Amino acid sequence: MEQIVIIGGGGHAKVLIDCLEKEGKYQIAGVLDDHPNVNQVLHYKVHRRGNMPEFMGLPTIIAIGNGEVRQKIAAECATTFITTVHPTAVVSKYAKIGVGSQIFAGAVLNADASVGDHCIVNTGAVVEHDCIVQDFVHVSPNASLAGGVSVGAFTHIGIGATVIENVTIGSHVIIGAGAVVVDDIPDHCTAVGIPAKPIKFNNSPL
Repeated sequence: MEQIVIIGGGGHAKVLIDCLEKEGKYQIAGVLDDHPNVNQVLHYKVHRRGNMPEFMGLPTIIAIGNGEVRQKIAAECATTFITTVHPTAVVSKYAKIGVGSQIFAGAVLNADASVGDHCIVNTGAVVEHDCIVQDFVHVSPNASLAGGVSVGAFTHIGIGATVIENVTIGSHVIIGAGAVVVDDIPDHCTAVGIPAKPIKFNNSPL
């Protein structure tokens, strides 16, 4: 069984560890996190990244929910990245999943859905046919993207949000929890409500 390393020791790491253990393809060699107060996650000891040269070069997956942080860590790592799919997820053989991405329990990826690199499709989320989800996106638990939706890089779709068919959501966007997106959403904004409307814009990445 291939040995891998997890970077990140918070709550997201617990869900990722459970997913990896149930998938049964990898042996978790270690969990790395530089926060001084994070010492254990589930039954795994947490190590500081600079102190464990034996982990250098092992295939890696990043257990951090924020897309910008995932990108920064991915850029620092001279290694390959693994992708994990929970055994209860329903993934069409026609769907595409990028490297480093995580598809969690009960999630659905339907035919011709495309999920980029280092994405999270969280518990019970739905990515319908012909959706394009770009790199470093997080689709939160029970969020649903109808057919033909496009989601730009680094966007976070909040828990329970719904996006109707053929809508385009820009990059570096936050869609609030429970929002219903019926119109296109521009880059670099936070959009909330039913229907979802931008309430804040930011010209730099969120």
